[in-house]
Amino acid sequence: MTNSASRPGRTTGEARPVHPVYPAWQPPSTSRAANAGPLPAPEPGFEPDIIVVGHGLAGLVATYEASRAGKKVLVVDQENEKNLGGQAFWSLGGLFMVDTPEQRRIGISDSLELAWRDWLGSAAFDRPEDARPREWARAYVEFAAGEKRRYLHDLGLRIVPTVGWAERGGGEVDGHGNSVPRFHVTWGTGPEVVRVFEEPVRDAAREGRVRFAVRHRVDEIVVEDGRAVGVRGATLVPCDLDRGVASPREETGEFEFRAKAVLLSSGGIGGNPDLVRKYWPTAKLGEAPRDLIVGVPEHVDGRILEISADAGANLINRDRMWHYTEGVAHFAPIWPSHAIRIIPGPSTLWLDGNGDRMPVPLFPGYHTTASIEAIRRAGHDYSWFILDSSIAGKEFILSGSEQNPELTDKSLKKFASKAGSGLPPSIADFTEKGVDWVVADSIEELVAGMNELVNEDEPELDLEKVREFVLAMDGQMDNPFAKDAQVQAIHNARRVLTDKLTRMAKPHRLLADSGPGKGSAAGSGGPLIAVKVHLMTRKTLGGIETTLDSQCVAEDGQPFPGLYAAGEVAGFGGGGVHGYNSLEGTFLGGCIFSGLKAGRAMAREV
Repeated sequence: MTNSASRPGRTTGEARPVHPVYPAWQPPSTSRAANAGPLPAPEPGFEPDIIVVGHGLAGLVATYEASRAGKKVLVVDQENEKNLGGQAFWSLGGLFMVDTPEQRRIGISDSLELAWRDWLGSAAFDRPEDARPREWARAYVEFAAGEKRRYLHDLGLRIVPTVGWAERGGGEVDGHGNSVPRFHVTWGTGPEVVRVFEEPVRDAAREGRVRFAVRHRVDEIVVEDGRAVGVRGATLVPCDLDRGVASPREETGEFEFRAKAVLLSSGGIGGNPDLVRKYWPTAKLGEAPRDLIVGVPEHVDGRILEISADAGANLINRDRMWHYTEGVAHFAPIWPSHAIRIIPGPSTLWLDGNGDRMPVPLFPGYHTTASIEAIRRAGHDYSWFILDSSIAGKEFILSGSEQNPELTDKSLKKFASKAGSGLPPSIADFTEKGVDWVVADSIEELVAGMNELVNEDEPELDLEKVREFVLAMDGQMDNPFAKDAQVQAIHNARRVLTDKLTRMAKPHRLLADSGPGKGSAAGSGGPLIAVKVHLMTRKTLGGIETTLDSQCVAEDGQPFPGLYAAGEVAGFGGGGVHGYNSLEGTFLGGCIFSGLKAGRAMAREV
């Protein structure tokens, strides 16, 4: 059994890594644009038409669209140039798309109508202020079923031929969830999504249309006669820290930039656990978690949301959020409380913090917000995964570009090897070094190891209770017929050809023998694995209310002259395009779509 007691304690919120130690499979994250180099600063006399606050994906897309229309753009960001692309760089590169060639090749029948029905069932819009988010939702689903794939393909982005089935829902035809697989993974993951916009923006910079002011922190939007005309703030001490590392906030001076339009594209609040707790939807998800691990860098701090409100922009749906239940502490953290999300397949068994089975049909990967609610109602900030090595090797994906080098590096050989047996290097490293992981040869050793991971105020697991649950599930694995809904879901998932070949373990028993007190050893799937999975911050679903042109809406309900917002700061469009739930692959896509709308609209205005 892996001795978890010998591992270092889990990273706390006070830990701020400065010089991360990267695993062998994870090189330091730098820009991967083919023509990468220093970002040109604004020279004296550079007069931008547009100021873009935030150099993440939404800001890059808007800059691309505006600069290709001939406009001069100044991009301002508090972080250094190594952080160009923001959170998108760290992503798996998943994109929600509808009725694509990739879907049709593997026998998936999809349509705009089905996707729209799924979106409405998931969003569950129920507020007067959802009028604009609903308009955005319809426009986005039409984009995902139409222009999106062609737009990205023309920029050079390519898609992995498999299509994932994320957020399979809560079992109700008119409720949350994707009716069919729609999660298209970028060949090259998040860095490639960034690259296809970064390269033309750099081209525009060489031609004099784009400049960057990095380490410039915006503290105020300049408003004159009711119109946004610029930004003010503080210059920060230069730093050369790696991407994602928490940077110093020492001020070295002040600045003011002016332009005909200002775009806010600064991200959400996921890097600020205190702000997450402040707006936590207690009525829907229970009391705010005490212990949150963090799925995004510290600079995702939500500052611009408050600054935009001070300027007169209208903020809506602040209590709508998208966090994950499957977070594990990174053994080699880059940012404070650095967490990695496990993207599990449906074969993993799931217990809440008390050792009870998660409510049916809340299986891994099915209904994120309902699962968070169940975990919180059980009284804890964590839950337990139980599986074996063969399931982990096939069905565990660690979310992020750096966790999937075969995709990020565009290696066909490495990608093909994923269809074989064994643990990928990143998952093998977590089983050996991760503080939340236990590996054992028997159920007795496994539960003992799990109990080593509980804190003083957390309940220990009962061996016989866990054993009985595992044995009961094993009894459902001998044929394709089963009364258990999770086993039925496993067989349904295996009907997707690419999932069956590359993503799903063959149904099998976890234990080789059975019965209380008989020393239940691991079965043919290899050593047993348990993971203590934590609630992990990620996305803000509410934000600045915007028109369909990404123009901010003022507190009086009218468009705010000169002020625009795109990406997460605008709830990915309208102030909350997702409603209460994401169908996944919609965050990168939301940044692209809202950035596109903003860039084109600002180019028309100025």
